[in-house]
Amino acid sequence: MKLTFDAVVVGAGVLGCSVAHALARNGLDVCVVERGPAPGTGSTSASSAVVRYNYSTWAGVAAAWESKHAWEAWEEHLGTSDDAGMARFLQTGGLQLSQPGQNPEKVLGLFARAGVPCEEWDAGTIRAHMPFLDTGRYYPPRALSDPGFWAEPHGEVSGYWMPDSGFIDDPQLAAHNLAVAAAKAGADLRYRTAVAAIRRRGGRVSGVTLADGTRIGAPVVVNVAGPHSARISEMAGVLDDFTIKTRPLRQEVHEVEAPPGYHTGEPGPLVADLDLGTYFRGTPGGGVLIGGTEPKCDPLQWLDDPDDYQYRATKPVFDAQVLRVARRMPGLRVPEVPRGIAGVYDVADDWIPIYDKTRLDGYYVAIGTSGNQFKNAPVVGLFLAAIIEACESGRNHDTDPVEVTLPRTGHTIDLAHYSRKREINPDSSFSVMG
Repeated sequence: MKLTFDAVVVGAGVLGCSVAHALARNGLDVCVVERGPAPGTGSTSASSAVVRYNYSTWAGVAAAWESKHAWEAWEEHLGTSDDAGMARFLQTGGLQLSQPGQNPEKVLGLFARAGVPCEEWDAGTIRAHMPFLDTGRYYPPRALSDPGFWAEPHGEVSGYWMPDSGFIDDPQLAAHNLAVAAAKAGADLRYRTAVAAIRRRGGRVSGVTLADGTRIGAPVVVNVAGPHSARISEMAGVLDDFTIKTRPLRQEVHEVEAPPGYHTGEPGPLVADLDLGTYFRGTPGGGVLIGGTEPKCDPLQWLDDPDDYQYRATKPVFDAQVLRVARRMPGLRVPEVPRGIAGVYDVADDWIPIYDKTRLDGYYVAIGTSGNQFKNAPVVGLFLAAIIEACESGRNHDTDPVEVTLPRTGHTIDLAHYSRKREINPDSSFSVMG
């Protein structure tokens, strides 16, 4: 068994496989170590896999818009096909509903700069296009125990329509596609392989020690370990200069039968409803996938141990999220028995990921990504590859930040936006919306 590589990538979720693919295509000899049994079996498998562009920052919008073009040309982006099949981008369009105090002009300005098509819709336009929706204003979102949960609406919502939004039909297959592409580019992927220690020599990383005692040597290690990322970075001893921290958060996603009129031969549209604190989209099987947007009335389920949590959907969360969507879609029937899954996000303090070097030479991170970065899998590998190439050539990304020009849209992103040493970004939504 080979024990020396140019780079070790810790984690084979959709983003870890993207990083491995990009590094291998750049000519590095890459080893991927993944504690799970296959690519994409952790947080990736629980992703809603939404593709949207309404972020609160330029980097967020530009990265998502670039990624959309890669998802549309997925096989071309990978440079190969996968015998298991190829993940597909299903373009359904997406509606962002307004909430009091929200100024859409900033996002719409970013859309104009990036070239993202968008239409502003008033309540009448929403009803004309989506007669299955109730356009009442219910804000703020309320807990199910709050008597105000059932209050009549006060006013009406408006919103903006993004015709190019949609979702990836199989998030785990997308990770598998990237893993296959990485392997064909020369990467060595090893599963059921947990990291027990980050090795270092002097002020530089020198590889990893696995749980079975195997030592893998490499001058570059990239932590893409999802909700386990903080533990890996603790092993490396690098967290003391991070101003932005990450921690694991349990989340639930539910699926119910779609109401009449929602599907029209194809999966129904994405709706982000901050007025009620939910989002939902259609499924290829004719259902509705439902998640939450972390409204203030819902307690967040932070975890001390990312492996110690309830894997099944729970009735209190199911009822709260699905009943909120039923207020927006009155034709939706709410089952008595919850149907859905729970997963674990790796969440940064401001819900913006960290793509960066660290104070340990050769040790890099792509962390704090869960909840809103699946869609950016096509570009995350590009980001890390650019940072690694620059730093390994002697550039100090902390003082001379790397910029990336995106190949399909031509937009430029300053990767300092994702720095571990940034101040908490006040422009963030501080939720899954990013």
